[in-house]
Amino acid sequence: MLYVDIPTQPEIGRLVAERGPALVSIYLHTTPETQHIEQARIRLKQLTANAVEQLEQVGVPKRTIWPIEENLHDLLDDDDFWRVQANSLALFVTPDSLRSYRLPNQLSETVQVADRFHIKPLLRAVSMPQHAFVLALAENEVRVVELLGDQPAQEIRVPDLPKDAASVAGTANVNSRSYSGRLGGGEGQKHHLRQYCRAIDAALRGLLAGRNEPLILAATEPLLSIYRSISSYPNLADAAITTSPVRVAAHDLGTEARKVVDGINAASVTAFSDLYAAREDEGRATTQVARAARAATFGAVDTLLVDMDTVVPGLVDDTTGEITLDTSSNAVNYGVIDEIAGRVIAHGGKVIAVRRADIPQEAELAAVLRYAI
Repeated sequence: MLYVDIPTQPEIGRLVAERGPALVSIYLHTTPETQHIEQARIRLKQLTANAVEQLEQVGVPKRTIWPIEENLHDLLDDDDFWRVQANSLALFVTPDSLRSYRLPNQLSETVQVADRFHIKPLLRAVSMPQHAFVLALAENEVRVVELLGDQPAQEIRVPDLPKDAASVAGTANVNSRSYSGRLGGGEGQKHHLRQYCRAIDAALRGLLAGRNEPLILAATEPLLSIYRSISSYPNLADAAITTSPVRVAAHDLGTEARKVVDGINAASVTAFSDLYAAREDEGRATTQVARAARAATFGAVDTLLVDMDTVVPGLVDDTTGEITLDTSSNAVNYGVIDEIAGRVIAHGGKVIAVRRADIPQEAELAAVLRYAI
Protein backbone atom coordinates (compact mmCIF):
# COMPACT_ATOMS: atom_id res chain seq x y z
CA MET A 1 0.00 0.00 0.00
CA LEU A 2 1.17 3.54 -0.81
CA TYR A 3 1.16 5.94 2.16
CA VAL A 4 1.06 9.64 1.31
CA ASP A 5 0.75 12.90 3.21
CA ILE A 6 0.55 15.61 0.56
CA PRO A 7 0.93 19.14 1.98
CA THR A 8 -2.00 21.52 1.91
CA GLN A 9 -1.70 25.01 0.42
CA PRO A 10 -1.32 26.60 3.91
CA GLU A 11 1.51 24.16 4.68
CA ILE A 12 3.26 25.06 1.41
CA GLY A 13 2.81 28.73 2.26
CA ARG A 14 4.54 28.20 5.61
CA LEU A 15 7.43 26.38 3.92
CA VAL A 16 7.80 29.23 1.43
CA ALA A 17 7.86 31.84 4.21
CA GLU A 18 10.38 30.01 6.44
CA ARG A 19 13.77 31.69 6.81
CA GLY A 20 16.83 30.72 8.84
CA PRO A 21 20.61 30.51 8.78
CA ALA A 22 20.58 26.81 7.84
CA LEU A 23 17.54 25.23 6.17
CA VAL A 24 17.96 21.82 4.54
CA SER A 25 15.68 20.39 1.82
CA ILE A 26 16.09 16.74 0.80
CA TYR A 27 14.19 14.78 -1.84
CA LEU A 28 14.87 11.08 -2.33
CA HIS A 29 13.33 8.05 -3.97
CA THR A 30 11.50 5.61 -1.73
CA THR A 31 9.29 2.56 -2.23
CA PRO A 32 6.06 1.26 -0.68
CA GLU A 33 7.68 -2.20 -0.64
CA THR A 34 8.96 -2.44 2.93
CA GLN A 35 11.39 -5.25 2.10
CA HIS A 36 13.23 -2.90 -0.28
CA ILE A 37 13.22 0.30 1.79
CA GLU A 38 16.73 -0.19 3.20
CA GLN A 39 18.30 1.30 0.09
CA ALA A 40 16.41 4.56 0.67
CA ARG A 41 17.61 4.70 4.29
CA ILE A 42 21.20 4.23 3.17
CA ARG A 43 20.79 6.95 0.56
CA LEU A 44 19.34 9.37 3.12
CA LYS A 45 22.38 8.80 5.32
CA GLN A 46 24.58 9.79 2.36
CA LEU A 47 22.48 12.86 1.60
CA THR A 48 22.65 13.87 5.27
CA ALA A 49 26.45 13.81 5.05
CA ASN A 50 26.21 15.90 1.87
CA ALA A 51 24.08 18.51 3.64
CA VAL A 52 26.45 18.66 6.61
CA GLU A 53 29.41 19.13 4.26
CA GLN A 54 27.66 22.04 2.51
CA LEU A 55 26.95 23.69 5.86
CA GLU A 56 30.51 23.24 7.05
CA GLN A 57 31.97 24.68 3.83
CA VAL A 58 30.29 28.04 4.39
CA GLY A 59 31.16 28.22 8.08
CA VAL A 60 27.82 27.45 9.71
CA PRO A 61 28.56 26.91 13.43
CA LYS A 62 28.73 23.34 14.72
CA ARG A 63 26.06 24.16 17.32
CA THR A 64 23.67 24.86 14.41
CA ILE A 65 24.68 21.83 12.33
CA TRP A 66 24.48 19.24 15.13
CA PRO A 67 20.70 19.57 15.76
CA ILE A 68 20.02 19.25 12.01
CA GLU A 69 22.15 16.12 11.82
CA GLU A 70 20.49 14.72 14.94
CA ASN A 71 16.99 15.28 13.53
CA LEU A 72 17.92 13.34 10.40
CA HIS A 73 19.63 10.53 12.31
CA ASP A 74 16.56 10.17 14.54
CA LEU A 75 14.45 9.74 11.42
CA LEU A 76 16.88 7.19 10.01
CA ASP A 77 16.52 5.12 13.20
CA ASP A 78 12.69 5.26 13.23
CA ASP A 79 11.70 1.79 11.97
CA ASP A 80 7.97 2.56 12.20
CA PHE A 81 8.37 5.56 9.89
CA TRP A 82 10.16 3.53 7.21
CA ARG A 83 7.53 0.77 7.20
CA VAL A 84 5.01 3.03 5.47
CA GLN A 85 6.36 4.92 2.45
CA ALA A 86 5.38 6.06 -1.02
CA ASN A 87 7.40 6.78 -4.19
CA SER A 88 9.29 9.86 -2.96
CA LEU A 89 10.11 11.48 0.35
CA ALA A 90 10.51 15.23 0.91
CA LEU A 91 12.25 16.41 4.08
CA PHE A 92 12.52 19.99 5.36
CA VAL A 93 14.91 20.34 8.27
CA THR A 94 15.94 23.17 10.59
CA PRO A 95 17.86 22.98 13.88
CA ASP A 96 14.47 22.94 15.64
CA SER A 97 12.24 20.83 13.39
CA LEU A 98 11.89 18.18 10.70
CA ARG A 99 8.85 18.02 8.44
CA SER A 100 8.36 15.06 6.12
CA TYR A 101 5.97 14.43 3.22
CA ARG A 102 5.51 11.06 1.53
CA LEU A 103 4.60 11.69 -2.09
CA PRO A 104 3.14 9.53 -4.88
CA ASN A 105 5.23 11.24 -7.59
CA GLN A 106 8.67 10.06 -8.71
CA LEU A 107 10.72 13.16 -7.91
CA SER A 108 14.37 13.72 -8.79
CA GLU A 109 16.81 13.25 -5.93
CA THR A 110 18.39 16.41 -4.55
CA VAL A 111 19.76 18.02 -1.39
CA GLN A 112 19.64 21.80 -1.10
CA VAL A 113 20.98 23.96 1.74
CA ALA A 114 20.14 27.68 1.99
CA ASP A 115 18.38 30.26 4.15
CA ARG A 116 15.04 29.04 2.74
CA PHE A 117 13.49 25.73 1.64
CA HIS A 118 13.62 24.28 -1.88
CA ILE A 119 9.91 23.68 -2.53
CA LYS A 120 9.62 23.55 -6.33
CA PRO A 121 9.65 19.71 -6.64
CA LEU A 122 6.97 19.57 -3.95
CA LEU A 123 4.68 21.66 -6.13
CA ARG A 124 4.43 18.80 -8.62
CA ALA A 125 2.53 16.76 -6.04
CA VAL A 126 -0.15 19.42 -5.61
CA SER A 127 -0.30 21.10 -9.02
CA MET A 128 -0.34 18.04 -11.30
CA PRO A 129 -2.26 15.41 -9.34
CA GLN A 130 -1.42 11.72 -9.51
CA HIS A 131 -3.50 11.15 -6.40
CA ALA A 132 -7.29 11.00 -6.66
CA PHE A 133 -10.38 9.40 -5.17
CA VAL A 134 -13.11 7.54 -7.02
CA LEU A 135 -16.67 7.50 -5.69
CA ALA A 136 -18.23 4.32 -7.08
CA LEU A 137 -21.91 5.10 -6.67
CA ALA A 138 -24.96 2.93 -7.27
CA GLU A 139 -28.37 2.56 -5.59
CA ASN A 140 -27.41 -0.71 -3.92
CA GLU A 141 -23.78 0.00 -3.03
CA VAL A 142 -21.26 2.78 -2.59
CA ARG A 143 -17.46 2.48 -2.39
CA VAL A 144 -14.51 4.85 -2.27
CA VAL A 145 -11.38 3.88 -4.19
CA GLU A 146 -8.03 5.64 -3.77
CA LEU A 147 -5.75 6.20 -6.76
CA LEU A 148 -2.08 6.69 -5.85
CA GLY A 149 0.50 7.24 -8.55
CA ASP A 150 1.27 4.10 -10.51
CA GLN A 151 0.23 1.77 -7.70
CA PRO A 152 -2.86 -0.45 -8.01
CA ALA A 153 -5.97 1.44 -6.89
CA GLN A 154 -7.41 0.23 -3.58
CA GLU A 155 -10.77 0.48 -1.88
CA ILE A 156 -10.64 2.41 1.39
CA ARG A 157 -12.95 2.47 4.39
CA VAL A 158 -14.81 5.72 5.08
CA PRO A 159 -16.54 6.05 8.47
CA ASP A 160 -20.33 6.56 8.35
CA LEU A 161 -20.54 5.88 4.61
CA PRO A 162 -24.07 4.53 4.02
CA LYS A 163 -24.55 0.98 2.80
CA ASP A 164 -27.12 1.75 0.09
CA ALA A 165 -29.98 4.09 -0.79
CA ALA A 166 -32.68 1.98 0.84
CA SER A 167 -30.99 2.00 4.25
CA VAL A 168 -30.83 5.80 4.18
CA ALA A 169 -34.47 6.08 3.14
CA GLY A 170 -35.62 3.51 5.69
CA THR A 171 -37.48 1.55 3.02
CA ALA A 172 -37.05 -1.85 1.46
CA ASN A 173 -36.69 -0.39 -2.05
CA VAL A 174 -36.41 3.22 -3.18
CA ASN A 175 -38.02 2.23 -6.50
CA SER A 176 -41.27 1.17 -4.84
CA ARG A 177 -44.38 3.26 -5.46
CA SER A 178 -45.27 3.41 -1.77
CA TYR A 179 -45.63 6.96 -0.46
CA SER A 180 -43.31 8.77 1.93
CA GLY A 181 -45.13 11.89 3.00
CA ARG A 182 -46.37 13.63 -0.11
CA LEU A 183 -43.96 11.90 -2.48
CA GLY A 184 -44.48 8.75 -4.47
CA GLY A 185 -43.45 7.01 -7.68
CA GLY A 186 -40.64 8.57 -9.70
CA GLU A 187 -40.63 11.77 -7.64
CA GLY A 188 -40.34 9.73 -4.46
CA GLN A 189 -37.40 7.80 -5.91
CA LYS A 190 -35.51 11.02 -6.67
CA HIS A 191 -36.23 12.32 -3.19
CA HIS A 192 -34.71 9.18 -1.64
CA LEU A 193 -31.70 9.28 -3.95
CA ARG A 194 -31.02 12.89 -2.97
CA GLN A 195 -31.14 11.83 0.69
CA TYR A 196 -28.69 9.06 -0.11
CA CYS A 197 -26.31 11.43 -1.90
CA ARG A 198 -26.44 13.96 0.92
CA ALA A 199 -25.52 11.23 3.41
CA ILE A 200 -22.58 10.20 1.22
CA ASP A 201 -21.42 13.79 0.84
CA ALA A 202 -21.52 14.25 4.62
CA ALA A 203 -19.50 11.06 5.19
CA LEU A 204 -16.84 12.16 2.69
CA ARG A 205 -16.22 15.52 4.36
CA GLY A 206 -13.88 14.00 6.93
CA LEU A 207 -11.83 12.31 4.22
CA LEU A 208 -11.70 15.27 1.84
CA ALA A 209 -11.40 18.24 4.22
CA GLY A 210 -8.47 20.43 3.24
CA ARG A 211 -7.62 18.33 0.18
CA ASN A 212 -7.14 19.38 -3.43
CA GLU A 213 -7.16 15.98 -5.15
CA PRO A 214 -9.86 15.26 -7.73
CA LEU A 215 -12.92 13.25 -6.71
CA ILE A 216 -14.02 11.23 -9.74
CA LEU A 217 -17.55 9.90 -9.98
CA ALA A 218 -18.26 6.41 -11.28
CA ALA A 219 -22.02 6.26 -11.71
CA THR A 220 -24.91 6.21 -14.15
CA GLU A 221 -27.96 8.47 -14.39
CA PRO A 222 -29.87 9.64 -12.46
CA LEU A 223 -27.38 9.23 -9.57
CA LEU A 224 -24.58 10.88 -11.54
CA SER A 225 -26.48 14.16 -11.93
CA ILE A 226 -28.07 14.02 -8.50
CA TYR A 227 -24.74 13.64 -6.73
CA ARG A 228 -23.22 16.49 -8.74
CA SER A 229 -26.11 18.74 -7.71
CA ILE A 230 -25.53 18.27 -3.97
CA SER A 231 -21.76 17.68 -3.68
CA SER A 232 -19.95 20.14 -1.40
CA TYR A 233 -16.45 19.15 -2.58
CA PRO A 234 -14.98 21.87 -4.82
CA ASN A 235 -12.66 19.52 -6.71
CA LEU A 236 -15.29 17.14 -8.07
CA ALA A 237 -13.95 16.23 -11.53
CA ASP A 238 -15.97 17.36 -14.55
CA ALA A 239 -15.26 14.08 -16.34
CA ALA A 240 -16.73 10.88 -14.91
CA ILE A 241 -16.71 7.11 -15.34
CA THR A 242 -20.19 6.71 -16.80
CA THR A 243 -20.59 2.95 -16.64
CA SER A 244 -22.10 1.10 -13.71
CA PRO A 245 -19.46 0.48 -11.01
CA VAL A 246 -21.35 -2.47 -9.54
CA ARG A 247 -19.03 -5.51 -9.22
CA VAL A 248 -16.21 -3.61 -10.98
CA ALA A 249 -12.87 -4.29 -9.26
CA ALA A 250 -11.01 -1.38 -7.64
CA HIS A 251 -8.03 -1.75 -9.97
CA ASP A 252 -10.31 -1.54 -13.03
CA LEU A 253 -11.91 1.62 -11.67
CA GLY A 254 -8.39 2.92 -11.11
CA THR A 255 -7.48 2.31 -14.76
CA GLU A 256 -10.43 4.42 -15.89
CA ALA A 257 -9.75 7.06 -13.24
CA ARG A 258 -6.17 7.50 -14.46
CA LYS A 259 -7.54 8.52 -17.85
CA VAL A 260 -9.57 11.23 -16.11
CA VAL A 261 -6.54 12.42 -14.09
CA ASP A 262 -4.36 12.51 -17.22
CA GLY A 263 -7.06 14.55 -18.92
CA ILE A 264 -7.19 17.02 -16.01
CA ASN A 265 -3.42 17.48 -16.11
CA ALA A 266 -3.30 17.82 -19.90
CA ALA A 267 -6.14 20.36 -19.82
CA SER A 268 -4.28 22.41 -17.22
CA VAL A 269 -1.15 22.61 -19.40
CA THR A 270 -3.18 23.34 -22.55
CA ALA A 271 -5.14 26.09 -20.83
CA PHE A 272 -1.90 27.73 -19.72
CA SER A 273 -0.38 27.49 -23.20
CA ASP A 274 -3.47 29.11 -24.74
CA LEU A 275 -3.43 31.90 -22.15
CA TYR A 276 0.32 32.42 -22.61
CA ALA A 277 -0.11 32.84 -26.36
CA ALA A 278 -2.91 35.36 -25.85
CA ARG A 279 -0.97 37.39 -23.28
CA GLU A 280 2.39 37.34 -25.09
CA ASP A 281 1.28 39.92 -27.68
CA GLU A 282 0.14 42.18 -24.82
CA GLY A 283 3.52 42.12 -23.10
CA ARG A 284 2.04 40.08 -20.27
CA ALA A 285 3.91 36.79 -20.73
CA THR A 286 7.55 35.83 -20.52
CA THR A 287 9.97 32.92 -20.47
CA GLN A 288 12.86 35.14 -19.34
CA VAL A 289 14.04 34.20 -15.85
CA ALA A 290 15.23 37.75 -15.05
CA ARG A 291 11.93 39.34 -16.11
CA ALA A 292 9.88 36.71 -14.26
CA ALA A 293 11.94 37.33 -11.09
CA ARG A 294 11.23 41.05 -11.21
CA ALA A 295 7.52 40.48 -11.91
CA ALA A 296 7.23 37.96 -9.07
CA THR A 297 8.89 40.37 -6.65
CA PHE A 298 6.29 43.05 -7.42
CA GLY A 299 3.36 40.60 -7.29
CA ALA A 300 2.71 40.83 -11.02
CA VAL A 301 2.69 37.09 -11.83
CA ASP A 302 -0.73 35.47 -12.08
CA THR A 303 0.35 31.96 -13.16
CA LEU A 304 3.81 30.40 -13.41
CA LEU A 305 4.88 27.17 -15.10
CA VAL A 306 8.25 25.88 -13.87
CA ASP A 307 10.46 22.95 -14.83
CA MET A 308 10.24 20.78 -11.73
CA ASP A 309 13.79 19.42 -12.13
CA THR A 310 15.82 22.51 -13.02
CA VAL A 311 17.90 24.25 -10.34
CA VAL A 312 19.44 27.62 -11.20
CA PRO A 313 21.78 28.62 -8.32
CA GLY A 314 21.85 32.25 -7.31
CA LEU A 315 20.05 35.04 -5.47
CA VAL A 316 17.04 37.28 -6.11
CA ASP A 317 17.13 40.76 -4.61
CA ASP A 318 14.29 41.21 -2.11
CA THR A 319 13.55 44.78 -3.25
CA THR A 320 14.25 44.97 -6.97
CA GLY A 321 13.95 41.33 -8.05
CA GLU A 322 17.34 41.52 -9.76
CA ILE A 323 18.97 38.09 -10.04
CA THR A 324 22.58 37.17 -9.39
CA LEU A 325 23.54 33.78 -10.79
CA ASP A 326 26.12 31.40 -9.33
CA THR A 327 27.95 28.43 -10.81
CA SER A 328 26.85 25.90 -8.18
CA SER A 329 24.45 25.44 -5.29
CA ASN A 330 25.73 26.00 -1.78
CA ALA A 331 24.55 27.19 1.61
CA VAL A 332 24.82 30.90 0.75
CA ASN A 333 22.59 30.83 -2.32
CA TYR A 334 19.42 29.02 -3.38
CA GLY A 335 17.51 28.03 -6.49
CA VAL A 336 16.49 31.20 -8.35
CA ILE A 337 13.47 29.56 -10.02
CA ASP A 338 12.44 28.10 -6.68
CA GLU A 339 12.56 31.59 -5.17
CA ILE A 340 10.50 33.01 -8.04
CA ALA A 341 7.88 30.30 -7.44
CA GLY A 342 7.84 31.13 -3.73
CA ARG A 343 7.26 34.82 -4.41
CA VAL A 344 4.41 34.02 -6.80
CA ILE A 345 2.73 31.90 -4.11
CA ALA A 346 3.30 34.61 -1.48
CA HIS A 347 1.45 37.12 -3.69
CA GLY A 348 -1.49 34.79 -4.31
CA GLY A 349 -0.42 33.52 -7.74
CA LYS A 350 -0.61 29.97 -9.02
CA VAL A 351 2.44 27.78 -9.65
CA ILE A 352 2.34 24.61 -11.75
CA ALA A 353 5.40 22.35 -11.73
CA VAL A 354 5.74 20.32 -14.94
CA ARG A 355 8.33 18.70 -17.19
CA ARG A 356 10.24 21.07 -19.47
CA ALA A 357 8.52 19.71 -22.59
CA ASP A 358 5.22 21.13 -21.27
CA ILE A 359 6.58 24.70 -20.97
CA PRO A 360 6.28 27.15 -23.90
CA GLN A 361 9.55 27.21 -25.88
CA GLU A 362 10.73 24.41 -23.54
CA ALA A 363 12.12 27.12 -21.28
CA GLU A 364 12.98 26.82 -17.58
CA LEU A 365 9.81 28.72 -16.73
CA ALA A 366 6.92 30.61 -18.29
CA ALA A 367 4.94 33.36 -16.58
CA VAL A 368 1.60 34.96 -17.34
CA LEU A 369 1.45 38.43 -15.78
CA ARG A 370 -1.41 40.33 -14.22
CA TYR A 371 -0.13 43.48 -15.88
CA ALA A 372 2.78 44.43 -18.13
CA ILE A 373 6.07 45.12 -16.37
